[in-house]
Amino acid sequence: MQSHIINIVIVDDHPIVIEGLKIMLSHKPFFHLSKTFNNGGEVIQFIKSNEVDIILLDISLPDISGIQLCEEIKKVSPNTSVIMFSNRSERSIIMQCIQNGASGYLLKNVSLEELMECFHGALSGNIVFCNETKNIISKPSPQELTTTPRLTKREKQILQFLAKGKTSNEIADELFLSPLTVDTHRKNLLQKFGAKNSAELVHIAVQQNMILE
Repeated sequence: MQSHIINIVIVDDHPIVIEGLKIMLSHKPFFHLSKTFNNGGEVIQFIKSNEVDIILLDISLPDISGIQLCEEIKKVSPNTSVIMFSNRSERSIIMQCIQNGASGYLLKNVSLEELMECFHGALSGNIVFCNETKNIISKPSPQELTTTPRLTKREKQILQFLAKGKTSNEIADELFLSPLTVDTHRKNLLQKFGAKNSAELVHIAVQQNMILE
């Protein structure tokens, strides 16, 4: 039996989503909508001076990725349950959110009953998903079933530069290496990931959450 008020913050840049959630929560006793934000800029400052139990957080915000903001929120307020609330249904995105400290991941077509169940589950310390999200995470892509290769520090650096579209010569200048050395590392990366070229290499690395898209 709920006995105390649960303070909720919503971060979403779609006014219609916020208004819909306001109406839904207004009919639920013990749940108090403390504040809404349409971008991530002021969220951290707010939670520093206000007790927040749950943050319902969209991934696509105008000023910051919700995935990154989730990580920052958890650093400032570890006890706040951050539940991602998005239309993005890629398994890799969902898993990245959980790795960044999210207490759950809900798609925006979630029912009110599922939403309430997930709120209670997160407050009990569980990682929560709506039914559709459960189906998504139960079916990993072929790339995700592949064991993540072990990379050296230098290979990780070069992988990040390749993801930015840098050439071997540009990477060599950045890292004070010879282009031949960079090419050798690149070939090793292709072999470790089983990729035919740099574009495929970067795609697989993104799928395995080794670099950000």
